[in-house]
Amino acid sequence: MLKGKKILIGITGSIAAYKIPLLVRLLKKAGAEVRIVMTPFAKEFVTPLTLSTLSGQPVGGDFFNRENGEWQSHVELGLWADLLLIAPATANSLAKMRMGIADNYLLTVYLSARCPVMFAPAMDLDMFKHPTTQENIKVLEQRGHLLIAPATGELASGLCGEGRMEEPETIYQFILGFFGQQHRFAGKTVLVSAGPTHESIDPVRFIGNHSTGLMGIEIARAFAREGAVVDLVMGPTNLQVSHENIHVFPVTTAQEMHDRCILLFQQAQITVMTAAVADYRPKSVASGKIKKTQENLRIELEPTPDILQEMGSRKHHSQTLVGFALETDNELHNAKEKLKRKNLDLIVMNSLKDEGAGFRHMTNKVSLIDAKGEATHYDQKPKSQVASDILDYIYTIMHTSDVNS
Repeated sequence: MLKGKKILIGITGSIAAYKIPLLVRLLKKAGAEVRIVMTPFAKEFVTPLTLSTLSGQPVGGDFFNRENGEWQSHVELGLWADLLLIAPATANSLAKMRMGIADNYLLTVYLSARCPVMFAPAMDLDMFKHPTTQENIKVLEQRGHLLIAPATGELASGLCGEGRMEEPETIYQFILGFFGQQHRFAGKTVLVSAGPTHESIDPVRFIGNHSTGLMGIEIARAFAREGAVVDLVMGPTNLQVSHENIHVFPVTTAQEMHDRCILLFQQAQITVMTAAVADYRPKSVASGKIKKTQENLRIELEPTPDILQEMGSRKHHSQTLVGFALETDNELHNAKEKLKRKNLDLIVMNSLKDEGAGFRHMTNKVSLIDAKGEATHYDQKPKSQVASDILDYIYTIMHTSDVNS
């Protein structure tokens, strides 16, 4: 599967660099072409000679070849690779990647790369948990970079916690999975909804919820990476999406989301509705700002269109329809009822009782329930990895359906 794939590994200055020689051996054994670029501090932890011997290629690290005086082209390397893996990725390098600072050869290669980028952080637990580091990781993921989340274990500081770079075998499996799944949805048209809706009360106030749209965005990105053309209908959010296979349709209200989604649903082969659509809206909207008085304020509400219900009633046999259920009580029962009521092929259930799941988290913890009511439970993971699990399940459903038909 990796035969002939061109993999560029960028190594930054972390003790975890000692794991990379084994990863290089695994990749070479699988038939991949491997080239390596190092930062100056990375050379303190593993030698270029070791990596050059294992990869069969010179190791890059300087702008000039001091032996022959030749300029080393960072652009050439960036265009050569099918995948750029930065591992280990220190907190310092992550910050520079986010800001576009190119003060060493590796970072100039990174900025020149046109291929997908994976990164595997490695640092002490307090550095990893620091809000700045978490924000940098979030921004890089929003740009479409693939996070190989660090494990929890013994760290070089002597502490034990999150921040330990994954083992070479695990990183190898990530790379294998990336190339193995790259084209599963090629030629498919996918509709994804994401984010909240805002229902106006007056010109300055609205009814809404805490959804950021991240889960839907990660699903859209995952489909796009695997060759699908994605229509992303997105409610109000400050997150940005950029991918040549993703067409973004911004909306604000439930009615706007309904109209756009129903229109696009006709041509979609796969639809994943992650949006947190308001169930109710004010029956009338004040023309001016409502002033505060001593009297109680009563707002009469009316139901918004049930987009998922309408899709379920219109769905034909060649379409796959996936819904989400965010629950607080009787989670599995309520999710299964929604699955049947709305004629879904799959429902993704998560609970607000689970810490780190639902709105405003980079992680999620889900259960996937198929049309037969069979549930598969997953541990808490970054939302990018949850998206991969969902795509795997959708692919299995579609493949099984094709075989049975």
